[in-house]
Amino acid sequence: LPGMQSSGSKPCPCPGFKLREVASMYFTMVAVFLVILVVALQGSAPRGSDFPYKVPLDPQGLLELSWNVSYPQQVVHFQLLLRDLRFGLLFGMSDRGEFENADLAVLWSDGHNSYFGDAWSDAKGQLHMDSQQDYQLLGARKAPEGLYLLFRRPFSTCDPKDYLIEDGTVHLIYGILEKPVHSLHAINISAIHRGLQRVQLLKPNITVPELPSDMKTMEITAPNIVIPSQETTYWCYMTELPADFPKHHIIMYEPVITAGNEALVHHMEVFQCAAEFDSFPHYNGPCDSKMKPDRLNYCRHVLAAWAMGAQAFYYPKEAGLAFGGPGSSRYLRLEIHYHNPLVFEGRRDSSGIRLYYTATLRRYDAGIMELGLVYTPVMAIPPGEGAFILTGYCTAKCTQLALPAAGIRIFASQLHTHLAGRKVVTVLSRDGRERQVVNADGHYSPHFQEIRMLKELVAVFPGDELITTCTYNTEDRSRATVGGFGILEEMCVNYVHYYPQTQLELCKSAVDPGYLHRYFNLVNRFNDEEVCTCPQVSVPQQFYSVPWNTFNRDVLKSLYSFAPISVHCNKSSAVRFPGEWEKQPLPTITERMQEPVPHCPPASGHQPATPVSLNLGPLRRD
Repeated sequence: LPGMQSSGSKPCPCPGFKLREVASMYFTMVAVFLVILVVALQGSAPRGSDFPYKVPLDPQGLLELSWNVSYPQQVVHFQLLLRDLRFGLLFGMSDRGEFENADLAVLWSDGHNSYFGDAWSDAKGQLHMDSQQDYQLLGARKAPEGLYLLFRRPFSTCDPKDYLIEDGTVHLIYGILEKPVHSLHAINISAIHRGLQRVQLLKPNITVPELPSDMKTMEITAPNIVIPSQETTYWCYMTELPADFPKHHIIMYEPVITAGNEALVHHMEVFQCAAEFDSFPHYNGPCDSKMKPDRLNYCRHVLAAWAMGAQAFYYPKEAGLAFGGPGSSRYLRLEIHYHNPLVFEGRRDSSGIRLYYTATLRRYDAGIMELGLVYTPVMAIPPGEGAFILTGYCTAKCTQLALPAAGIRIFASQLHTHLAGRKVVTVLSRDGRERQVVNADGHYSPHFQEIRMLKELVAVFPGDELITTCTYNTEDRSRATVGGFGILEEMCVNYVHYYPQTQLELCKSAVDPGYLHRYFNLVNRFNDEEVCTCPQVSVPQQFYSVPWNTFNRDVLKSLYSFAPISVHCNKSSAVRFPGEWEKQPLPTITERMQEPVPHCPPASGHQPATPVSLNLGPLRRD
């Protein structure tokens, strides 16, 4: 076969097997051989349309991953393009991007023969062949641009050594083998070039709405800047809409990435500035520069957000995001996060976001509502916590007052915490019963935030509750982490995108300050070290002085689980709806949603625990 042949029934040397196992192995390898044969005989790379999602894995762009999702089959199909084939590759998934306790597909070569297999790493990073071969090789082919490797993996395998592919963020890991290895066990993962990439693997299967004939485009892009030669840069650029720009609806947006910078542009956002200011200064530079005008901090209304691996974002056919016209600021701020770990110098960039908009307004204006916790230090996480939980409530009283009788429809969501955030989930509750998950990310990373289209619309009616729960890890911190705007302070937010737009812009909560004061008094009664509760001492200072023994930790957890809350049921003007919002009771949940049960593929479909032997021809030797 040109470029690639499978030796099928020629596995690695292995111990003896029973006759039934040998027969099973034989027929499985023949089946694999036939699949690879078919793919190889096609003689060309798979069409891009077969794999609609694509992301570079490494900063140099030498490894490119494409994939598609089959919800009926509960399977992800992967295509890896290796532009610079050495002596193999590790690719896989782990909880947070670690190479220990990882689920891996491994391609390796001893210099003569090449092998592909499903493996896992233990807590020390030692590789083992998996007893269930759930990464199933479908084909491999050399092409002028590199080696294409095709394989599939079920969402769930019910193998305790495998990663469960779920909605939300997936931490993909990769490693490049620079030298030949004689066996899987000989691979030392600590000595190889490796890295991680975060993606949303399970993309929603969205029907693209028909776009209007009068649609126009507007590109909000960086003005050919030089990317700083440092690992992390947040770049801010101010621009403005034309004078007297009338009201339009944004109906779609997509990224515009400068060719060659696909691996450096990590994520981007376009913000609209506050309408109460007549003008904003022009600025083009790092967002953390002392030269950045303070007024730019009032440009926080998100119009568009993109993260690496995301595709174009479409609004539902019934709605569009309004911009322009009376009461809308002309000023926009583009923010780009550059991730430049190899510290390239002199790289120019004009990346940004292309907005698609129309003057033919759709039936509804889309709105953005903040759910979760108020930005306040009364919500705090003790140091040294592995999984501390805080919850914010959008109460039935608020939705009853602020939502229209026909309700609203949530179609997208952007989860947000700062550096300690590990999990975020928002659940819809009605009449005390949890009804639906709005959005959940069990492997959330603050370094990967994007607006995600939901798989289905979530209908929220007056009297419903929206409960947002965040899980934090502070094991690397020596003092309490309080809520606030600083990067070392914390947030718990879900920005939900919905229609029709209402006056309700923020529906959040925090523990009642009076009950927190009682907590500090209780700490003083039961501890030798006194926490000053004087009026002049701030809440953060009081938290910083708490001796964090088991008792004080448990009492704080208990306080957050029963104490009354202060509810912020706010209009867009930051003014609360009329009513009594202090010392409100916590919503009562009488019925929890059941955890989904993973679907396990038939046991007979597993391949035996032996790698597939490949002939990829001569491999590169430097």
